[in-house]
Formats: sequence, structure tokens, C-alpha cells
Amino acid sequence: MPANMRTGLFVGTFDPFTIGHDSVVRRVLPLFDRLIIGVVGDNVNKPAMRPAAERMAAIARLYEGDARVLVKPYYGLAVDFARAEGAQFIVKGVRSVKDFEYEREMADVNRQIAGIETLLLYAEPQLASISSSVVRELQHFGADVSPFIPTPQEP
Repeated sequence: MPANMRTGLFVGTFDPFTIGHDSVVRRVLPLFDRLIIGVVGDNVNKPAMRPAAERMAAIARLYEGDARVLVKPYYGLAVDFARAEGAQFIVKGVRSVKDFEYEREMADVNRQIAGIETLLLYAEPQLASISSSVVRELQHFGADVSPFIPTPQEP
């Protein structure tokens, strides 16, 4: 990897990966030479979470035509994963003031412990109420969630 390559890291459980997540990816791609989508591995204490391999495969299908996007599992701290991958920035989406406060605190800690900056990208207004939790709940009750799940697009 060239020393001047700009690498971003977008991390989450992505259970499921929503149109909100896809919006973040597509909006930050112009900022980076490479964007790693870090999928939280199976060691998380969320028993109902789909396996990491399944979540990663769904995301990889979305971006299979774009060599700038890599999908990888990670375990532990996001800053450790960022360092291991040579990422200079962690990317996070923010939907609300509640999200902003949480992510701001995490960004401050990540900068202090690892010197890694965090880019907060505000959700597009029409996507601000979409979350993986909401989509999972809708799925649980048998609702059609296809409007909230991205599909592969032509490059």
C-alpha cells in the first residue's frame, strides 16, 4: 500500500446493513483511496445477531465492482483495527443529537488513545430515522423491509 494512500474505516455491526449505511459509504468514497467496511465479528454479546460471514457477504455484494471498498471482520477496538489496516480516519454516520454525543465522545477517546481522527457524517434527512434496530424489529413482525436494504447498483 502506498504511503500516501488515504484509507477510511467504517465500522459497525451492520445487522443489517441499511440504506443509511450505504448512503454513508457512497458519500465518503470520494474522500478516500480505500474504504474498509469493518464488520464486528461474532464475539459480541448479541445472541440474535446474524453471523459475521453472512453480514459481510451481503455488504461485499453491494460493492463488488468497486476495488476501493474492502469488507473485513474485526474484533476488539476499532482504533486497533484502524492501525492494523493503515486507516487514518474512522467514519461514523450520525442521525440525531443522541448519536452525535455518543460518537463525539468516542472520537475524543479514539484521538487520545490512538491519534486517529473520526469523521462524522450527518444522515441525509430522509434516512435519519432508519436504523438496523428498526429494520430488525420490522423483520421480526413480518414487515417488508426491502425499502430499507440497499441493492447492488451499476458502477
